[in-house]
Amino acid sequence: MYDGSKILAGIAVFLAVVLLPVWHNVWVASAPRPEVKIAPGAEQCVDTAAVMRATHMNVLDRWRDAVVRDGIRTTTTPTGMTVPMSLTKTCMKCHYNKKEFCDACHNYLAVSPTCWQCHVEPQPEPKESSS
Repeated sequence: MYDGSKILAGIAVFLAVVLLPVWHNVWVASAPRPEVKIAPGAEQCVDTAAVMRATHMNVLDRWRDAVVRDGIRTTTTPTGMTVPMSLTKTCMKCHYNKKEFCDACHNYLAVSPTCWQCHVEPQPEPKESSS
């Protein structure tokens, strides 16, 4: 009447099939976290690296809303600095190379931000040739 062993085997097979993609991504196919490059001599970000890594998209959204909707152009950071609320004037000063900074992490996480629909994509500074 009761087929407990068959039910348990079925549940085990079901869980294995459902969790296989997660197991594969976490343990087999996970790529190393990209090393981000910032400008030499960059002193301090608007917040700690851990906070910016986790919430930079929220910071940029709040800045966009404050600038566009309320006309507020500067902010004071938790560290006490007053900075312009600007992707290109604040963030891109230190993180000037979009391909090596923004794209490295966004590609790793498979996200497509909409920043560059409005902002002009920064160009890496040309390297001086030794001639």
